[in-house]
Amino acid sequence: MSRIDAIAARQRLVDDRYYYLRGCAPDEEDPRMSAGDPDVPVDAWGPYTDDGAEAQRDRLAREKAALAICGRCPVLALCRVYANTTTVDETGVEHLVEPEGILGGELALTRHRALIARRHAATVGETTAATPASVPARTLDDARTPQKRAVLAALARETDPDAVAYRAGMDLRTANWHRSALVGMLGLDREHATRDQLLAAAVETGLLPRSTRIRPDGPMPYAAAPTVDGVRQRRIAPPTRTVGPQLLLPGMEDMPRGPRRLAGPTHPHLAHRVATGRAPAAVVKPRRTLRTRIRAAVEQLLLPFTAATTPALVPEPAPAYPRSIRAPRPRRTAPTPSTVLEPAA
Repeated sequence: MSRIDAIAARQRLVDDRYYYLRGCAPDEEDPRMSAGDPDVPVDAWGPYTDDGAEAQRDRLAREKAALAICGRCPVLALCRVYANTTTVDETGVEHLVEPEGILGGELALTRHRALIARRHAATVGETTAATPASVPARTLDDARTPQKRAVLAALARETDPDAVAYRAGMDLRTANWHRSALVGMLGLDREHATRDQLLAAAVETGLLPRSTRIRPDGPMPYAAAPTVDGVRQRRIAPPTRTVGPQLLLPGMEDMPRGPRRLAGPTHPHLAHRVATGRAPAAVVKPRRTLRTRIRAAVEQLLLPFTAATTPALVPEPAPAYPRSIRAPRPRRTAPTPSTVLEPAA
């Protein structure tokens, strides 16, 4: 068996896109507790460091809770590979990189026994060396917790991740962690599994009752597992479409659109103008400034006092003006012939 470089194994574990969803990470609200279970402290994966000896009952309960969270971790395989890597000291003796604590779903005693078996196989020359146990098959017992059932029930009614976390009674990061864990427990692909497939698998396995009303996604379904940052919501395009995944902002749910209206006149009396080519004139409302509004309000307040103190005025008759201020033209008459009297002879 070729020895794996511990630095490279550690780097692959840290660089995994689901490393931030590990259950042994500290919770955001209470860093002393783990993100996988708020009742399990972060120290459950490390060695006992308090004064005196730890009681056997407490040790077994602590290890059982830590192993249960490791069993549904999305980076369990990479963590187990790193936990079983070894280094060689100056004397040529092989040692574990992480000799204490719980890593990869295995106790320190289990990892040391595997290392001793490999040393024995190399010493006696056996062809088959003992290798770390494979990742155990995940059962649905861990998926029947109240937290995961609450996430599934909220996911059936809501599509927005913030609304799902609110209905489940937990923060967004914890709700996304449970969603990612459920996808792995039900054997679905985190990259291409949809929300409808996750809920259908939950109904088939009995995690949700068959009478649960599931809100449909629409033509572009939501992804079952959240994105790497745990904030944005992904949509997966169906195989018949060529567009890529659509990213939506949190809290901005994509609402279904109604039927589109055809472009045209909104009122029947405008149809004649559009048919004749005469577009209706735009109505421009006068702009009322603040000074105009104040002046109108003052005049409205002073109107009763002005009407009471001002005497009624009798309107004067309008002067009668001629139709035209120009003098009339004299009438033209025919010229009178002149008579010349001549003296008699």
